[in-house]
Amino acid sequence: MQWSHFFTSSVGKKIVMSLTGLFLISFLVVHVCINACIFNDLNIFNPDDNGDMFNRAAHFMAASMVVRTMEYGLFIGFIIHIIQGYVLEAKNLSRRGQGYKVNLANRGSKWYSRTMGLLGTLLLLFLIMHIAHFWVPSRITGLPEVEGKNYHNMFIIMVEVFQNPVVVILYILGCISLAYHLLHGFQSAFRTLGLHNTRYIGMVKGIGTAFSIIVPLVFASMPIAIYLNWIG
Repeated sequence: MQWSHFFTSSVGKKIVMSLTGLFLISFLVVHVCINACIFNDLNIFNPDDNGDMFNRAAHFMAASMVVRTMEYGLFIGFIIHIIQGYVLEAKNLSRRGQGYKVNLANRGSKWYSRTMGLLGTLLLLFLIMHIAHFWVPSRITGLPEVEGKNYHNMFIIMVEVFQNPVVVILYILGCISLAYHLLHGFQSAFRTLGLHNTRYIGMVKGIGTAFSIIVPLVFASMPIAIYLNWIG
């Protein structure tokens, strides 16, 4: 089989979807760790931090040529994952009318596994909003510098953005969509890549469930904490 045929085949599309999905999951690990530095400003840690730890972490990510280069790979990964997702969703919809006459509902699969296209679309809209709020200022339009430091103040931008309750609600909804998207996608990626052993797939399912809850919860707690003036 030629490579071109592999990537256009049903199996090839699912494998590409799984690999890009796992790559994006690895990005989430880094992203949530960097963003979690914002919690150092909480009273129980260092109320005088004023986002300094977060700003230094964000500066490291922006100043590293390796990280900046990986950003291009990240965008490519997003594009491939989104395109393949819509292609697979279209194929599934075209087959749905030829499926079982009896509606198995959750006995056949969970609702979030049947609505991955919708959840992915919500995440795409959330991603566009997120890029507009933070990536564009940090990479294109520019950010204010921290007084007396040689790095920019991303923290103050976050505080300003999350003063808007509508934006906070949209971010929370985006994180909920991410949670359900991961809940199916995490274990599905490993199954597609050949992990069928009952023992290990159970472990992957457990890790995936924990990851799908913890990571979106951390992301969602940031705008909430800022809006409630626990941070900032």
